[in-house]
Amino acid sequence: MICMGNICRSPTAEGVLRARLAAAGLADRVRVDSAGTHAYHVGEPPDERSQAHAARRGYDLSAQRARAVDDDDFERFDLLLAMDWDNLALLQERCPPAYQRKLKRLMEFGRGAGCEVVPDPYYGDAAGFDRVLDLVEAACDGLIDELSSSGTPRRE
Repeated sequence: MICMGNICRSPTAEGVLRARLAAAGLADRVRVDSAGTHAYHVGEPPDERSQAHAARRGYDLSAQRARAVDDDDFERFDLLLAMDWDNLALLQERCPPAYQRKLKRLMEFGRGAGCEVVPDPYYGDAAGFDRVLDLVEAACDGLIDELSSSGTPRRE
């Protein structure tokens, strides 16, 4: 899960996906992480507003710490899911050609969500954080459906 600073959208997506995978019995088969395309907040916990809104829905983001995308991520992960077009473009610029197929937007899995991107709530009001959760939940459910129907990759 990748956004700009790794303190709002991508840690929320990481937390939601972890919880939904656990509920689906797939937690031991899928490795989930999040990162930012920029190193603005490396080592910091998720934004307090993201944590509070996520906690109201039962997601605990408190143990996460921001990190920047690492060159090894392109090889290490099967999917790198950007929250928006700008971050996808930054990943595409940096990603080796052999791994470009791994780059997608999270909302490609959000069938029926009516939105192509997860908007950045950082400078907005509380409603923006709830909107992020709505979109991320829909996309994570779609991703899990796809993983379940196609078979999740095994990582040893």
